[in-house]
Amino acid sequence: MFIEQPPWILRFIYPNAFWRMDRHEKAVYLTFDDGPIPEVTPWVLDLLDKYGIKATFFMVGDNVRKHPETFAMVKKRGHRIGNHTFNHIRGLDYWNDNYLANVEKANDYLHTNLFRPPHGFMRAIQYRVLHKRYQMVMWDVVTRDYSRLMTGPKVFEKLKKYVRNGSIITFHDSLRSWENGKLEYALPRSIEWLLEQGYAFKVFE
Repeated sequence: MFIEQPPWILRFIYPNAFWRMDRHEKAVYLTFDDGPIPEVTPWVLDLLDKYGIKATFFMVGDNVRKHPETFAMVKKRGHRIGNHTFNHIRGLDYWNDNYLANVEKANDYLHTNLFRPPHGFMRAIQYRVLHKRYQMVMWDVVTRDYSRLMTGPKVFEKLKKYVRNGSIITFHDSLRSWENGKLEYALPRSIEWLLEQGYAFKVFE
């Protein structure tokens, strides 16, 4: 549970970030990290179109640079865009100036006011600086679809176990989530199950 649903101490460290939305509304916020890539993102977009769902994509700037057509496809279909740094770097591993410059380099391509730090961590000063410009979006449920220890059915079970009103759910439109059919199995079943349970899908304003 420590991984799938972050403990209160992490929420305390970044108090003004979105971890969970309105707990009184039966709605969830579907998000995708690490794209866009042509091998996976278009499939995700087609699936979302099938169910009439909008999501938020936290994108790696270098992937946008390398795959502008895929990036344009996400925007054209009306989804929300978020910043996930230019090189998918962890703030704890970088000097503050270098990390902040990497975020801004990504935003030269993304032009968004939403930010999610890769791996969910950053230094306190990085958080304070970025919070002045971006709305920080973390997560309430991470599906761990990126893990080589997971299978599609296990990813699906994790979502069913931990989702609740206002959950910000994190999947990944990445090759690691695609391998062994994890995302292909879990995402459509998760969407159908959430709809059956009466959840609405929302994006950040």
